[in-house]
Amino acid sequence: MSKTEKPLSTLWGCELNESNKEESFKTDDTNHQHQLALRTMCLGHTAKDEFNIVELVTGEGNNSAKAVPIATLHAKSMPTVNLSGLDLHPPVTFRLKHGSGPVYVGAEHVALEEYSDEEMDEEMDEEEEEEEEDIEESPVKKVSKNGAGKRKKPEKGEDEGASDGENPPKKGKGRGRKAQSAKV
Repeated sequence: MSKTEKPLSTLWGCELNESNKEESFKTDDTNHQHQLALRTMCLGHTAKDEFNIVELVTGEGNNSAKAVPIATLHAKSMPTVNLSGLDLHPPVTFRLKHGSGPVYVGAEHVALEEYSDEEMDEEMDEEEEEEEEDIEESPVKKVSKNGAGKRKKPEKGEDEGASDGENPPKKGKGRGRKAQSAKV
């Protein structure tokens, strides 16, 4: 994997409170595919004894945008929620629908470089050329002819001794069938 293929991962977070009820994650970068992997939402230490409802708004904030509650936090019963496995594509907005917070949203921003088909083909060609160069540069091993790697063929006397009742028959095509049929 080359450095250009490695995903860039950074920490992203925001605070929602009475004065800042909404926070958006969006990007204008078209060279990368962006993803926001949510991790946690938690109340701050100054949170009041009230319910804090956080909703997620997907889309650009126009009439087609949908708001979905994703966390209901309470200082005494549920101050933290784990949201691992919830991966979003920008633009997304977090809104404190009810409560005064502070609610902290923790996420991981992952950027993957998008390749066109031509760029992918060029990169594959470059990798193949590098592999061919590596093959050409590797030294050729000499094969020794001293017989160390050869297998010894069994002699006829050894093969006949394997089919008697003392040793189990060798596995293979037709071996051991005579001994079984003679016993029956």
